[in-house]
Amino acid sequence: MLKVVFLDRDTIGPSVTITRPAFAHEWVEYGKTAPEEVAARIADADIVVTNKAPVREASIAGAPKLKMIAVAATGYDVIDLAFAKERGITVSNVRGYAVNTVPEHTFALIFALRRSIVGFRQDVIAGEWQRANQFCFFNHPIRDLAGSTLGIFGRGTLGKSVAKIAEAFGMNVIFAARKDAEKIEPGYTAFDEVLETADIITFHMPLTPATRDLIGLPEFRRMKRRPLIINTARGGLVNEADLLTALDEGLIAGAGFDVLTKEPPAPDNPLLTVLERPNVIVTPHVAWASDEAMQTLWAQVISHVENFEKGTPTNVL
Repeated sequence: MLKVVFLDRDTIGPSVTITRPAFAHEWVEYGKTAPEEVAARIADADIVVTNKAPVREASIAGAPKLKMIAVAATGYDVIDLAFAKERGITVSNVRGYAVNTVPEHTFALIFALRRSIVGFRQDVIAGEWQRANQFCFFNHPIRDLAGSTLGIFGRGTLGKSVAKIAEAFGMNVIFAARKDAEKIEPGYTAFDEVLETADIITFHMPLTPATRDLIGLPEFRRMKRRPLIINTARGGLVNEADLLTALDEGLIAGAGFDVLTKEPPAPDNPLLTVLERPNVIVTPHVAWASDEAMQTLWAQVISHVENFEKGTPTNVL
């Protein structure tokens, strides 16, 4: 009987029904697993399920029965993929489950910032409406989406879904080419041109050595239209210290971030100092986490585990 160890159940919302594989198995589940606990917990496992608990070389080396790692996420940087392959261990991830939830969260941030919802709500709480001498007041800017330009970094499933929503609102959509692209492929706009012409910039791309700190102060200074900066992709794509400088200097109109470089954030994270500003919204990495998306994610995880047991592994990395 295969032993399946789920290292971090608490990373999946409580609304999700945690179904188990249809084949005979032993199931061991932990709410959370610290990095230093991984090795002991997977030592006799055949299959490991993890979302954020890291499975590195030392832990893999100490698990002689390990045959499969199922990542309950799309990103797999928590896995020592090279060593897993060396040991003949199958690693599968989930894909496409967030096609609705992330784009919707992206536009929730865009709408809230573009129409100053946060600022006006704070004003009403503070009694500004009661003190106004007319039916409305104009403490914050309000801008329509129609006719504005959305610059999208990343043209995968999520980037294309965001583009489809944007076009429905009458926005002009442009996809950014790579920063160092020598040739601009059809359907893309030069990196610098996106910086200079976009009213809103949104990220839907992985974090790699090439994309880390993709946007820093030099890029912010080229943003002629003071765009909103939206990041529901990965922390580290935007240099957070430079983002704070851009906000302070008025180089951008605002920032809506669902991801930070370190999560949970370190006490000295620059964005924690500006959370009260009406043009800043930070949400705790929940763009992916609609009830529907999480249940779809889990169904994929179990399907990959079952397919592996049948000898037909899926979504193999």
